[in-house]
Amino acid sequence: MYQSVSAEEAVKVIKSNSRVYIQAAAAAPQILINAMTNRHEELKNVEVCQLHTEGEAPYANPDLRESFHVNSFFVGKNVRHTLAAGNGSYTPVFLGELPLLFKRNIVNLDVALIHVSVPDRHGYCSLGVSVEATLAAIDNATYVIAQVNSQMPRTHGDGIIHITEIDLFVEHDSPIPTHIMSEPTATEQKIGDYVASLIEDRSTLQMGIGSIPNAVLTKLTNHKDLGLHTEMFSDGVIDLILKDVINGNYKGVNPGRSLATFLMGSKRLYDYVDDNPFIDMRASDYSNDVSIIRQNPRMVAINSAIEVDLSGQVCADSIGTKVFSGVGGQMDFIRGASLSEGGRAIIALPSVTRKGISRIVPSLNPGAGVVTTRAHAHYIVTEYGIANLYGKTIKDRVKALVSIAHPDHREDIDKEYFELTRG
Repeated sequence: MYQSVSAEEAVKVIKSNSRVYIQAAAAAPQILINAMTNRHEELKNVEVCQLHTEGEAPYANPDLRESFHVNSFFVGKNVRHTLAAGNGSYTPVFLGELPLLFKRNIVNLDVALIHVSVPDRHGYCSLGVSVEATLAAIDNATYVIAQVNSQMPRTHGDGIIHITEIDLFVEHDSPIPTHIMSEPTATEQKIGDYVASLIEDRSTLQMGIGSIPNAVLTKLTNHKDLGLHTEMFSDGVIDLILKDVINGNYKGVNPGRSLATFLMGSKRLYDYVDDNPFIDMRASDYSNDVSIIRQNPRMVAINSAIEVDLSGQVCADSIGTKVFSGVGGQMDFIRGASLSEGGRAIIALPSVTRKGISRIVPSLNPGAGVVTTRAHAHYIVTEYGIANLYGKTIKDRVKALVSIAHPDHREDIDKEYFELTRG
């Protein structure tokens, strides 16, 4: 059906000055990544484009700066150091628009490194646990190299590609990287309670990965007829699906299916989604399209932040001038939920950092990036309550946000804001 070659042979199509895209999250093809990196002595000025990837990113070693430069569309932990070291850059982009950079030839690709399931008897492979911008990368790239892995789940939706779309095949079986959630803290449980109180029956949910989304999901066991239209999901949804809490019956688009563009979790999750038609994996220019998201009535978007200022500006991608993550899909879903009939856009975060620093602030840190503007912010939730900012004056917002800040900081935050605005 196809001819397999070694990883070392396959990556020879990568030349100096090439631009390479790596499939995201848990689908990052490690055998191909390592083979590419091992050629560092003969390669110069290769640009490696990526979203967050799980696993090692050896090409991001600053010692290899002459060979590889990392262009991150979302900055993950394994490449965060490249921004300060100078062997990496960050391209701000909404996840819903990332495929357009490839489709419109704004970012041309020479090679796409992808990770697929074993082809079926008709010659079709699945992109498995991550579709995002990979389809657009496949269409745009001169060469497509696939790691073919029998342990990659075969998921339904957009990520079904025929072997004729792949130039080089490398067979290599290895477990898909897992992400095991820690138990929510008492603070996160309180936040979960408040967020769950904003979710009505027949709502459609978007939430990311982390302890707060996990805490919210544990509070929804008595809800009815929920839907899932999200950027990604993890293990927390499985039991809700099995209990018929999440069934998608009242979604406005793709009813009766749970939709995502990538997923990450335990082996239980990967086994659950394998050949499961209830799970609909879509490209991010569909999953994150505001005009599509808004068609779901009672769309609830649950996202987080690094800090929120008293006017409602939400910083979610940087700590001051230091980029920490990326724009991602927060604005795609905040806007989609805001425009949905009965929808609710929620930013949920602990009131303080682990060091006790307030995350509700009079003004954002100098250089901090605004991911969600004050005009887009609706509900802000901490363990101290819910602040509904929509349609409120700045004066009313200040009062509401101070009330959900940590009690130890409320007086100082209010005073500092007054001095900043009256000085």
